[in-house]
Amino acid sequence: MAHRIEIFTSKSDTRSEVMKQKLVSLDFSVEKTTVVDVYTINKDFDTETLNKIAQILSNPVTQTYKIDEPNKEIDFDFALEIGFLPGVTDNEGHTAKETIEDLLKAKLTDEESIHTTRLIFIKGNLSADDTQKAGETLANKLIQRIHVKSKDQFDQDNGMDVIVPKVHLEANPKTDTVNLDIPEEELLELGKKGIKIEDGTFRGPLALEKEYLDTIKAYYEKEGRQPTDIELESLAQTWSEHCKHTIFAAKIDDNEEGLYKGFIKRATKEIRAAKGDKDFCVSVFKDNSGGIIFDEN
Repeated sequence: MAHRIEIFTSKSDTRSEVMKQKLVSLDFSVEKTTVVDVYTINKDFDTETLNKIAQILSNPVTQTYKIDEPNKEIDFDFALEIGFLPGVTDNEGHTAKETIEDLLKAKLTDEESIHTTRLIFIKGNLSADDTQKAGETLANKLIQRIHVKSKDQFDQDNGMDVIVPKVHLEANPKTDTVNLDIPEEELLELGKKGIKIEDGTFRGPLALEKEYLDTIKAYYEKEGRQPTDIELESLAQTWSEHCKHTIFAAKIDDNEEGLYKGFIKRATKEIRAAKGDKDFCVSVFKDNSGGIIFDEN
């Protein structure tokens, strides 16, 4: 059985006020918002342990919490909850899981997961459709899900639902072939909006520009076939520039190593070597972030 811990700000709720101003700036008729942090614990702990977990995840000076029950003191018209889709990395959830493991001095299994969501109670002149649109504005539809309930539905259900986002894989997954022999206009639409499905919607952007699409198309022409949807999605993901796979890894002018290795990484290495004992770097290019020594300044 999964449990739900909701954490409320009790002192100077600036975040809720900022959320209200944001929605107002987007032309939603909002009088008040209350932002709540939610942790869904995918393990059946006893009441005493759940209270210990809630205490360590909240600040006793500025926050209160509810476990497996709604806060009936909040005045609202609609409740909007935004969380990650199944399979999307939930960094805050991972940190909460490590915190709980430290508290309990025990490891949780992969299945005993912790998931975070943001619950926003909205008071104002809005309809359910308005609230849904507000959620779509606040959320990233590629990685997040939206759940809306009216006050009546919320009371009837005794709060929001306990949802554990899980990826369900088919035993024999089906792949589809993607036809790249299409007019240039449709090819560019494919790169921008993603693979089109039967109902006329798109799976999501591939973020592939014309140069990339032409390269992929030429490759599969040599192979004598069309790519599958999985192949195309994989190429789009691994060519994502935030991972420096294309521009920063490519050769530039006479530098065979590319921008990253030939300039950024090499320059850092040379500067560190020149500084010698005065080098203040502790860890560089080893993980997602670097570490340096802090001094009195």
